[in-house]
Amino acid sequence: MTTNTHMLSGSILRWLGVITLPFFLMLSFLWAGGWLTPYRLTQAAMLDALQKGSGMHPGFRRNHAKGVCVAGWFEGNGSASSLSMATVLQKGRVPVVGRFALAGGLPYQADAPEKVRSMALRLMPSDRQEWRMGINDIPVFPVGTPQEFHDLQLASHPDLTTGKPDPARMQAFRTSHPWLQPAMAQIGRRPVSSGFADDTYRSLDSFLFVAEDGTKTAVRWAMVPVQPVMPEIGHANDHDYLFRKVIEDIHTHPLQWRLMVTLAGSGDAIDNPSKGWSQDDRQINAGTLTLTGIGSEENGPCTGITFDPLVLPEGIMPSGDPILQARSAAYMRSFYLRSGERPTAPAVSAEMTVPSANARDKKS
Repeated sequence: MTTNTHMLSGSILRWLGVITLPFFLMLSFLWAGGWLTPYRLTQAAMLDALQKGSGMHPGFRRNHAKGVCVAGWFEGNGSASSLSMATVLQKGRVPVVGRFALAGGLPYQADAPEKVRSMALRLMPSDRQEWRMGINDIPVFPVGTPQEFHDLQLASHPDLTTGKPDPARMQAFRTSHPWLQPAMAQIGRRPVSSGFADDTYRSLDSFLFVAEDGTKTAVRWAMVPVQPVMPEIGHANDHDYLFRKVIEDIHTHPLQWRLMVTLAGSGDAIDNPSKGWSQDDRQINAGTLTLTGIGSEENGPCTGITFDPLVLPEGIMPSGDPILQARSAAYMRSFYLRSGERPTAPAVSAEMTVPSANARDKKS
């Protein structure tokens, strides 16, 4: 009788195991999709907010949709190696694949001075401890939390009749989020350079450098151009003038930036990217980025890459900044969606990236 009881108990446990695993998998799926918590901000809700302003453009990134691939290398000088054990910050050269883009989900938008420009990079050392980053030419992020970013996208999406954000809706957002006014004012006052090549790109989010002994240092970083910075003049008659200019620039001569690492001071906000840091903070020149190649996303090396800012090497960790987690989740969701869509011809075509006779003459 005892034996039969044990056999029966074992059968029940196996049966429970069979039905429990699918049940918990189903619950996990429903939780991730937001079905069990309809008021929780999900990946899908974040991308839906972005698409309200840009519409659906299958095959393109949901943000930074208009872009071009670049390639080159990063040469670390070892100056930051005492703060981080990351391979890319030691002395030596590692290959780089990257991308210049304009913020927003419109793949055929016209270039304009006020558009936010971005640089995305994938640094690939031989030990596979790669470092990916998505950095932008604004001084601070406009908001401090994922929910605020979601609400800002809804407030700023263009009106169907005017094609511009509704002033009343934007004013209501500013009134209900008065603590964000300084960040938005800083962004509005930012100096604008002549193009991608002479612009400065900032991490905005904070990270932690981890030394060999485990010491953690909060940092932000920026790619600062070696090229002279020229003022923006605009080209009203050229829909793609920013991209044409960087294509011409890179075919004429290598483009370079210094990786400037800023160490957090005692009064700096580590986990809020809408707060600027002190101008007196210590900075370290950690190495030089050199870009020598450029190509359309029709055939370029950056097309299949998601520049997730949480792809970090050993020696660099995310801070507690909640925007970082939201960016990573949105990037992965965007990549998943576009990977199943038919590719569409980008605005920056392969023909546009061929060097002109003028560029060939300058290079020679």
